[in-house]
Amino acid sequence: MHVYPFSAVVGSDDLALALSLCAVSPSIGGVLVRGEKGTAKSTTVRAQAALLPQVTEVTGCRFACDPAAPDPACPDGPHPGGAAAQTRPARLVELPVGATEDRVTGSLHLQKALSAGTAEYEPGLLARAHRGVLYVDEVNLLHDHLVDLLLDAAAMGRCSVERDGVSVSHAARFVLVGTMNPEEGELRPQLLDRFGLTVEVAAPRDPQVRAEIVRRRLAFDADPDAFVARWADAEAALTRRLAQARDRLPQVRLGDDALAAIAKVCAAFDVDGMRADLVTAKTAVAHAAWVGRDEVTRADIAVAARLALPHRRRRNPFDEPGMDESLLDELLGEQPPEPDPDGPDDSGPDDSGPDGPGAGEATPGRDDRGQGSGAATSVAAPAEPYRTRLFTADRTGRGAAGRRSRARTTVGRTVGERRGDTGPIHLPATIRATATHPCVVPVAGTTETTHGWQVRRKVVEGREANLVLLCVDASGSMAARQRMTQVKTAILSLLLDAYRRRDTVGLVTFRGDRATLVLPPTNSVDVAATRLRELPAGGRTPLAEGLLEAAETIRRHRLREPDRRDLLVVVPDGRATAGPDAVARSLAAADRLAAAGIDAVVVDSETGRFRMGLAARLAERLGAEHVPVGEVHADALTTVVRGRAA
Repeated sequence: MHVYPFSAVVGSDDLALALSLCAVSPSIGGVLVRGEKGTAKSTTVRAQAALLPQVTEVTGCRFACDPAAPDPACPDGPHPGGAAAQTRPARLVELPVGATEDRVTGSLHLQKALSAGTAEYEPGLLARAHRGVLYVDEVNLLHDHLVDLLLDAAAMGRCSVERDGVSVSHAARFVLVGTMNPEEGELRPQLLDRFGLTVEVAAPRDPQVRAEIVRRRLAFDADPDAFVARWADAEAALTRRLAQARDRLPQVRLGDDALAAIAKVCAAFDVDGMRADLVTAKTAVAHAAWVGRDEVTRADIAVAARLALPHRRRRNPFDEPGMDESLLDELLGEQPPEPDPDGPDDSGPDDSGPDGPGAGEATPGRDDRGQGSGAATSVAAPAEPYRTRLFTADRTGRGAAGRRSRARTTVGRTVGERRGDTGPIHLPATIRATATHPCVVPVAGTTETTHGWQVRRKVVEGREANLVLLCVDASGSMAARQRMTQVKTAILSLLLDAYRRRDTVGLVTFRGDRATLVLPPTNSVDVAATRLRELPAGGRTPLAEGLLEAAETIRRHRLREPDRRDLLVVVPDGRATAGPDAVARSLAAADRLAAAGIDAVVVDSETGRFRMGLAARLAERLGAEHVPVGEVHADALTTVVRGRAA
């Protein structure tokens, strides 16, 4: 197996530096790599693993105990002083996003339990990653129950297993490295904070650099051995530098002035908790050792802050990660560059201000049919989102684990047993069934038979994630009386709730004479929020077209993910004005959605003394909950959406 050389990877300098610093000082806590697809995130991480120093462990210990300081609670111990030791390369253990809980933490050795009747613990991936690197590709797609396991292990440095008659605790200290594409969704804040450093990567725009990347990739594919040999000297130099930095690390001095500067920077950027200060200090020390210094300087602190603070400044999933570079330079006493004397004159009019073409101003747009240029459109800005009521799909589903609707999942409480070849073993039910109704199985290679086990699987009920499809009226009447601001705030709040419940979201809008799928179903709620903020309003109300587009979107999504149930949130203005028989066609479209078994909720944005009441009629035809837009707030009672009866 060939490893693509780390020194041959043409990518982000910050990424290579962050991975190197974590190799120098594993206590930093790992690296989160954010970037678009096709930017060599995974290639760089895997290549860097070859540079890690070798690990010395007790011979035969499945938990990689250090002979110099073995774990006194090691399940394979206790290890006596002077125990035999062996040396091996550091491990890069990959955690698949679809892994099961028992594969991650370890579980009862089923074969020995059923054949010999002994309860023996079989280690999982966390035990294998001890004193190495745990790598999670697409970490933002990791299921919540696995995220909880990682949080516990990262916080305590140990993995504890208490199930199926097994009670085990072992050391699990590792460098956590994750890669993700922000377009597919964001991380939970708790896991995001566990990553010591974060790096944003993007494909280079320089044609020469892009050509060099392709040249090296083609050379590696043509002759991997020759390519690896070509970069062997550079790899060896990096390995030596890494070892020298590790040796120098204990001698690097973090003075009081440097420590005060770190505290000043963290306080100025208003980060939560004290982990940011600790990680910044450790990173600054590691950087000083990496560049060959014996004392931390302001330059080391600046590098550490740029890597350790951006992802800790996000207060909600709609905030953009990053930091103010000029403020950092000012805090560290570095003078910003002089402004360009030939640059633009800031004294001119500001097009983004209230007098420019910004939020709320009418601009030339489509006519009432949505095609011409005579009607006016406007863009309203939402207010701060709030906590919403819980809307769920009816009945019990069987989709991916999440936090919204009831479902048969792999995580939750055990509610029964079943036969089958997949799923977690229900050990008490297996023993009980075997004792009362043992099965007879043939012995391989003979004519004899023996008693076999009646294996039973757990039936687990928990919560699932849904597709939350928003179907929003963006007609001209929505822009009147600041109604669009209220509607956008409610929808933004629903998006925030979908993020917390790990839902897939989509956005359909209708205005003029047509409906548009503004955002196909995605896990990235921040992209949905961006599209929502930019959503203009104007023209007539093609309600029927919006409902039909929503039905088609759900149909296509069901083909891709048949187990993920859908929850349609319709936000009309209480009227339908586009085309002949607009109201009748809208109600017919609602009947079609109801016939497809689509759970829905209608958020009624109609206001004023005289109301047409179409939203209430629409909810009745959909078999949906009818909620005024002002009652989406969590202060109202929790609501369960009642779909059409089977």
